[in-house]
Amino acid sequence: MKRRIPSTAALVAFDASARHESFTRAAEELALTQSAVCRQVAGLEGMLGVKLFRRTRRGVKLTDEGRSYAGRIGERLDALERDTLELMAGASGLPVIDLAVVPTFGTRWLLPRLPQFMPGAVQINLHTRTRPFLFDDTHFDAAIYAGDGHWPGCITRKVLAERLIAVCSPALLFPQDTPITLDRLSHLPLLQQTTRPHAWRRWFEAAGLACEGDLRGPRYEQFSMSVQAAVLGLGVALVPDFLVADELAQGRLCQAVPQAHDSDRAYYFVVPEGREHEPLLVRFGRWLADSAADPTL
Repeated sequence: MKRRIPSTAALVAFDASARHESFTRAAEELALTQSAVCRQVAGLEGMLGVKLFRRTRRGVKLTDEGRSYAGRIGERLDALERDTLELMAGASGLPVIDLAVVPTFGTRWLLPRLPQFMPGAVQINLHTRTRPFLFDDTHFDAAIYAGDGHWPGCITRKVLAERLIAVCSPALLFPQDTPITLDRLSHLPLLQQTTRPHAWRRWFEAAGLACEGDLRGPRYEQFSMSVQAAVLGLGVALVPDFLVADELAQGRLCQAVPQAHDSDRAYYFVVPEGREHEPLLVRFGRWLADSAADPTL
């Protein structure tokens, strides 16, 4: 039976027009004329028998049906593009691991070590994810995440424990580079992590100190943002020690207080159940653990 599927050209034109809600900007993105984009969208509406856009004096707006269709079509075009790129990359014949990883861990810890893992013999694609997800809804082979080791439907293996320290620019302290008391620390701007909203509270509680302002301060999505904000003197960041080794060695950051506390989280290598015995994933998991255990790396 013949499939009732619009042409790829029509879907791409609609996707761009929906994202911009503008035929002109869609045409610029696709290197087409505006009339060509309009024809593609009009042809799609004709085939579907549904109005996807409302024409207004100020341009075009998605209809409710158009907005719903745009969301689904965008996901499928992304998947099609990803599958195409993966096929092209696979032409090299190298085995591939598609790995989801928390962003700062990936850039600060994993990437510098990756050249040591089977160089030239395997291709590792990194994709950032900050929270657990359903593997069945993705194309990922494995993941590295920070948590308690519990991930339903998966096998987890601890890679690296997390030790939290408070760091800031030397300019924020007086005298410079001199650790201060916890009480004084509580009165400095505290940089907050949106993925860990109560991190500072737990830090102070572990030190036996109550801090009324432990939830106040600028909020950042990633540790890398908090680290950069601390370097710029915007406040004190509470971060894993291994993420700021370079900044501490270079003097761009200093440890604000001598206290350090073990986090209730660690970094885990996660593989979906049923794939934990695949040789390449087993080898990668062992390499991760060995790398974390080697202080010279």
